[in-house]
Amino acid sequence: MKLALSAAAVVSLLVSTASANPVLGYNKQNVLSFKDKQQHRHPILDKYLKEGLFDQGLVDEKISEAWELLEETVDASKIEEELKRYSSEEFKAPKSALRQPELKDTANYEHINLAEFSSLYGLRVKKHVESNPSVLGVDTVEQWTGYFDINEEDKHLFFWFFESRNDPENDPVILWLNGGPGCSSMTGLFFELGPSSINGTTLTPVSNPYSWNSNASVIFLEQPVGVGYSYAEKSTVSSTKQAAEDVYAFLQLFFAKFITFASNDFHIAGESYAGHYIPNIASVIANKEDKFFSLTSVMIGNGITDALIQYYYYIPMACNATESGYKQLIPDDECEDLEKMYPRCAALINTCYRSQTALTCLPANLYCERMMTPFEKTGLNYYDIRKPCLGDGCYPQMSAIDEYLNKPEVMSALGSEVKSYVGCDNQVFRNFILSGDEPKPFQQFVAEILELNIPVLIYAGDKDYICNWLGNQGWSNELSWSGKESFNAANTTNWYSKANGSHAGTAKSNGLLTFLRVFDAGHMVPFDQPSHSLDMVNRWISGDYLFA
Repeated sequence: MKLALSAAAVVSLLVSTASANPVLGYNKQNVLSFKDKQQHRHPILDKYLKEGLFDQGLVDEKISEAWELLEETVDASKIEEELKRYSSEEFKAPKSALRQPELKDTANYEHINLAEFSSLYGLRVKKHVESNPSVLGVDTVEQWTGYFDINEEDKHLFFWFFESRNDPENDPVILWLNGGPGCSSMTGLFFELGPSSINGTTLTPVSNPYSWNSNASVIFLEQPVGVGYSYAEKSTVSSTKQAAEDVYAFLQLFFAKFITFASNDFHIAGESYAGHYIPNIASVIANKEDKFFSLTSVMIGNGITDALIQYYYYIPMACNATESGYKQLIPDDECEDLEKMYPRCAALINTCYRSQTALTCLPANLYCERMMTPFEKTGLNYYDIRKPCLGDGCYPQMSAIDEYLNKPEVMSALGSEVKSYVGCDNQVFRNFILSGDEPKPFQQFVAEILELNIPVLIYAGDKDYICNWLGNQGWSNELSWSGKESFNAANTTNWYSKANGSHAGTAKSNGLLTFLRVFDAGHMVPFDQPSHSLDMVNRWISGDYLFA
């Protein structure tokens, strides 16, 4: 899921990290010194600079422009008021992304290394000794866990691989990634599309008949580092670009170990902030030579990919029942406020798009997140507008998953090297915010892989708000690529489930790019519509890109 925090919460996260941060780069060309250029006044930015958040006293003209746009609109006193309401303690990570691992049990792992990576990367796969993942009863298929090691940086990414329930020798392989940024892919495994869910009372696995490994082998990878059982001893990842190269190396090593799967179709799927991850990862993979595997397609569910367009669609999703297909969610006066806010939001995102540095993109994040405020006041679930937001993350069931994955016998069977499991880590989220990653553009990578004839499925549950179907439809329509005209000329057709004949949604496709609206599903489509979700993935991996 994409973590939902108010503008005040985001600011609080920034302030609580008031120390030198090396990930925050800036353009050294044409810098303006605040001492020498008194006409440039940015009291909020000045404050952060003095507190050492950015560890530098110079900003370039684009940074100056972005902060002026922000501070002209957001009164400093109001931000201070918001900061008083949000203690920095509230947003500290439950556990640091720089976790202290348990003693590594190297004897019970098979080690895989490749000459192309020298000693930089390695893969460890847990041997099937007495304590192994199969004893947990999550599924009866062959399954493996292990760690992908980025040795020079002491980063270690956890994975859990399940073979297909059908024909693993020939069925496709899917890599699944959750979003956040900073949420574990174990959420996808146990809450959405994996072989089992977790009983909230007994904390035991319950078999899922709609698991995506019904007709595909599925890898659940916990990335970026600091998420779930993944950990770092020295450094963290704070941007999508950093994560993409790591995932490619993981896949090379994975298919070197599981070579029988390397010739099978391979798809990358994920949701929410994976709308950042997947396009970048797919681009890296597509441009690598001498791979053990080939990328067949990508699937992005309720993703955040093109912030400029997607922020606009918060307005009709909240205010236009005809367009959203549901009902108006906020009062008319607040709808008018959103209409007034968007042009400034768009200007800030455009500035971010042009330079893509932390200090130009942070103002866009701080300002545009304020467009969420009217919806926040409703008390509704960001991820499903039909329901109230209950508890942390709006889904109380998440706590059962955390409890289960913290059971000593589970951690032992999986080979966990951390002292505790954390489902969504605020420290990782904070790192991505500080790097300015969230409002950056990633749609250009989608265009790139489409031009390489790699099919792309954009699917969206139509009851999600935070990464809503209107916004995903909007950026799909506006995407600049050679097939734009044929995609926009394509008819929107009804999608009927092959499983039971029910009307599952609508589809629009030119055979390469497909947009799928999933009826009566929120942010996490496999959770809300498990049968339709399985029908969707089965059809897609079989090459039915039209959903006819």
